[in-house]
Amino acid sequence: MANNIDNIVSRIKRGCSELISEEELKRKLAKNVPLRVKFGVDPTSPDIHLGHTVLLNKLKLFQELGHKIVFLIGDFTARIGDPSGRSETRPMLSLEEIAANVETYQSQVFRILDRDKTEVVFNSAWLKGLGAEGILKLASQYTVSRMLERDDFEKRYKGGQPISIVEFLYPLLQGYDSVAVKADIELGGNDQKFNLLVGRDFQRGNNQEPQVALTMPLLEGTDGVRKMSKSYGNYIALNDTPKDMFGKIMSISDELMLKYYELLTEEDITSVKALHPREAKANLGEIITARYHGAEAAKEAHEGFDNVFSQKNNPEEMEECRVVRSTHNLSDLIWLCVKDDPNNKLSKNEIRRLIDQGGVKVAGVKTDNKTPVTIGPEGVSIQVGKRKFMKVVVDKSLPWSGRD
Repeated sequence: MANNIDNIVSRIKRGCSELISEEELKRKLAKNVPLRVKFGVDPTSPDIHLGHTVLLNKLKLFQELGHKIVFLIGDFTARIGDPSGRSETRPMLSLEEIAANVETYQSQVFRILDRDKTEVVFNSAWLKGLGAEGILKLASQYTVSRMLERDDFEKRYKGGQPISIVEFLYPLLQGYDSVAVKADIELGGNDQKFNLLVGRDFQRGNNQEPQVALTMPLLEGTDGVRKMSKSYGNYIALNDTPKDMFGKIMSISDELMLKYYELLTEEDITSVKALHPREAKANLGEIITARYHGAEAAKEAHEGFDNVFSQKNNPEEMEECRVVRSTHNLSDLIWLCVKDDPNNKLSKNEIRRLIDQGGVKVAGVKTDNKTPVTIGPEGVSIQVGKRKFMKVVVDKSLPWSGRD
């Protein structure tokens, strides 16, 4: 029995930042009853990316081990916005925005979690009923000095950045959520540690056994520097096409690849390290792409990537850019083709820098910004960076003020 629990705890601990505490977790597991594993999300954004799945994959493991996931949607706390890791106060969302995000969020979450083994709850069910008296009672249990122990609050206070009183209420309300759902375990990112510990305190004060707190690291995005975020443009979304998902995974560094393996898969890391880095990365790309799009789509994405990058071929389908003139300066031509693209992240200066670094090819050849680009009757292919391909053709029927 003890060995079995040790093995289970080892699987649970894989990749985690902190477990408070391992002894408590073992005692709870030894009861041999389904545990209530709480995971709370505020539906502040409709999109889920691989960074979010670090925790969702751990929840899936708990389901496989026979435990109940309490998926708590913070429709009440979303009105405040979680201040964790923030350098400024979040804007408050409307009820309509929250409702729309909830619907989209749930449809993506259940691509990972088993809906039948998940209890979905909304914290407005109990937080709305607290009233002024209940809020005052919660607030009386924590001091301002204790709140300023939090890294984000402390930095903002010392830096003269405003902290609203309502933000102080957020960890108190999240902590009270644990009391309301009688959580045995709560999962969160490592920026959530303070909030999870508040839950333990409140449970003790309400004669409940304190929840085990398990935190997971934040996953860096494709840039390898900042946490994965839509606002940074370094994210891999669950709704990305198989081609884009596989291609983005292949763009990450070899070092970051190992972290992705640890946090997003259950593959043996020692075996992964024995592979050639490119082979290991392609394997990772197939595993993750197959998880959200199926094995066949993942295989096609892999083959398409190899066709373009290993065999140095252009993709069969390229977006088309139509221009009026047949001769252009390279950076100006690229800007004409991307400036109206809502997904474009390149400024004019970034395009010039990419050209200077040899990151642009015209007809498969690295080209500088000094040589004019002449577009022949069949058009010309341009590769910008690793994944963007365009076919540029001349169309003299366009108005001169349009694509020139």
